[in-house]
Amino acid sequence: MQAQLIALDWGTTSLRAYRLGEHGRVLEQRSLSAGIMQLPSTPRLIGGQQVSDGFELAFDEACGDWLDAEPTLPVIACGMVGSAQGWREAVYQQTPASVAALSSALVTVRSVRGVDVHIIPGILQRSELPNVMRGEETQVLGILVDALPASEAARPLLIGLPGSHSKWVRAVDGRIEHFDTFMTGEVYAALSSHTILGRTMQRSDTFDAEAFDRGVAVSRSANGAAGPLSTIFSCRTLGLTGVLSGSAQSDYLSGLLIGHEIVALAQLLRQADAQLPAVILIGSDALIARYQRALDANGFAQVTLAEQATERGLWQVAVQAGLIQSSSSAAARPLHVEN
Repeated sequence: MQAQLIALDWGTTSLRAYRLGEHGRVLEQRSLSAGIMQLPSTPRLIGGQQVSDGFELAFDEACGDWLDAEPTLPVIACGMVGSAQGWREAVYQQTPASVAALSSALVTVRSVRGVDVHIIPGILQRSELPNVMRGEETQVLGILVDALPASEAARPLLIGLPGSHSKWVRAVDGRIEHFDTFMTGEVYAALSSHTILGRTMQRSDTFDAEAFDRGVAVSRSANGAAGPLSTIFSCRTLGLTGVLSGSAQSDYLSGLLIGHEIVALAQLLRQADAQLPAVILIGSDALIARYQRALDANGFAQVTLAEQATERGLWQVAVQAGLIQSSSSAAARPLHVEN
């Protein structure tokens, strides 16, 4: 199948490149450790020119051979490549945000190859405590436009993107209306590696579901009302008193922090007078499995798993921006549902 688009998900630590064919089908993909904070630095010849710019070097490494074979392919990118520290800043667009809004605000940088790279802006939510996202907005809109029937996309939805900075997005009518950020993953990493809690932890490759569920249960209990700054110390004390083994403490802490995140999320929904909606999750299988357990414990009845969210979103923005013929757009590809 002939390629129609090169799509880049370019973050802080990694660069994922996709060669997409008709209807956004992934023909080939690559992953490089060439995020914007760890770009290559060894100069080399590109298109007959000696190049030392890290963004140019990473771009050529990711898809230079694809462009050698098909030099007229359009290129689109999302993520931190559009930040102030990126290749070219794509200024945040404000909520509410849609595919149409983002596609009309693309920023272009011309590479030394003479190829234009179209960068999707992130989203800014103005409030007393402002919120931002870069890259996640493309994933969310890809699912709303490409994976849901119109009737489903029109109703209020809650889309979760677990990670270092977990995002919980409220969407309606195919638009991002509101989102909240929880630094759960980064806090877990910091507590495990840089505090006294990590001293008694023993790393294990096996998921301890019982320890994880205990942490979730504590977050929902009367003790959990004191908040995570209080309950996290129990990771140490339960170990000292022999209740938790060293190998169980890591998963207990994970359940505790994710549990507090979901409890807080449910509270935010109640404050917004919203019932607990069906949830769509986007992310890695292992992390999503943990969030499914915590969501179930907190009364979220239905969880839907979304696949290829980034590729879908990049494709849809490219179609809306006119980089690809609209006739190449796909019909909605259904999501995988977990009850």
